[in-house]
Amino acid sequence: MLYTLAIYIYMLGVMLAYPFNKKVRKMVKGQYRTYKTLRKKVDKQARYVWFHAASLGEFEQGRPLMERFRRLHPEFKILLTFFSPSGYEVRKNYEGADLICYLPFDTPGNVYAFFRLIRPEMAIFIKYEFWRHYMWACHHYHIPFYSVSSTFRPNKIFFRWYGKSYAHALKYVTHFFVQDEESRRLLGMLGYVDNVTIVGDTRFDRVIDIANQAKQLPLVERFCQGRANATNTPSTAPFVFVAGSSWPPDEDLIIPYFNNHPNMKLILAPHVIDEGHLRQIEQKLRRPSLRYTEATEENVAQADCLIVNCFGLLSSIYRYGQVAYVGGGFGVGIHNVAEAAVYGVPVLIGPNNKNFREAQDLLRLGGCFEITGQTLFNAVVDRLTVDNGLRATRGNVCRDYIASNAGASDVIFGKIEF
Repeated sequence: MLYTLAIYIYMLGVMLAYPFNKKVRKMVKGQYRTYKTLRKKVDKQARYVWFHAASLGEFEQGRPLMERFRRLHPEFKILLTFFSPSGYEVRKNYEGADLICYLPFDTPGNVYAFFRLIRPEMAIFIKYEFWRHYMWACHHYHIPFYSVSSTFRPNKIFFRWYGKSYAHALKYVTHFFVQDEESRRLLGMLGYVDNVTIVGDTRFDRVIDIANQAKQLPLVERFCQGRANATNTPSTAPFVFVAGSSWPPDEDLIIPYFNNHPNMKLILAPHVIDEGHLRQIEQKLRRPSLRYTEATEENVAQADCLIVNCFGLLSSIYRYGQVAYVGGGFGVGIHNVAEAAVYGVPVLIGPNNKNFREAQDLLRLGGCFEITGQTLFNAVVDRLTVDNGLRATRGNVCRDYIASNAGASDVIFGKIEF
């Protein structure tokens, strides 16, 4: 009852924010459309597997499983649900799923309506998602419920005195596929031992798949071959620095260094690509720059900075750099380090990286460098620019780390019961 009350209080907060928040409006409208979508598109004769991701990051973790599922079990159709607009709005046309919609709030009425329209044969929830009423319904209808790439920490609600009743919902999980030993230990304290397996993070499988299927980008290749200084001699081949998912604090470190090092070429893929931010970047630059959407074979080689003002390219662009910088570490947290590390390049990150396992591992192993300010940034990039041996060694650490952590999808498929 307390859980249900909390959900209704949360819904009230969402409705109060509705007139003022664009993201909230998209979520509420999307949830309202869910029942119409299911009534219209569900094939009553088909067998469905249900994947749920809170947002885009969780989707990317679950994507290797979805794509392997479709390849190995074409007899099933895939239902994909999101909770956040940042996932749904980006992947609503994803071709790897047959049905894509928002997941309505976890109230008894919504859950009843949802399962009236579709009765999947299996539910796979990714990482942090534990909605009690949906989990109970899966148990009630004898639908196996799997938690994939999940992580548990002592500060989570399940392990606090006030979260004991919520922790009871975990008994509806058929099997936990967790990322690390700490998660298994904590679940063991709650009595879950036989249905817990450490598999690591499926994101490693995903970034390897991305690297193997990386797009050929002729404009980027031409940019990297073009001039980086006035002489343009073979002995001064440009050093290519790729900065992905950057925010203004990241750019305030990168751009001054770039402005003062004429042998460097910069590929900058900002996290926010609205016109205001793009102009802000261009005003800071003191060397020729070009937006990707305006690039041609003729003009791209003459630019020293290529600003990637579109989505979907960054994961392929990282491979063109000798050093990568992954943004977000001076704000809410770093973005996807593995996406760059898979190409065997050293990776620079900001200080807010403590909650990211792969970043912590690579910092310990030496593949990542933590940057805390301009002086340290300058020193690290100076060294990586001139020391080819160091750069190769640290890059190999990254590549080997990603390869050694792959295979979570294989383990999961070996334990899922069809």
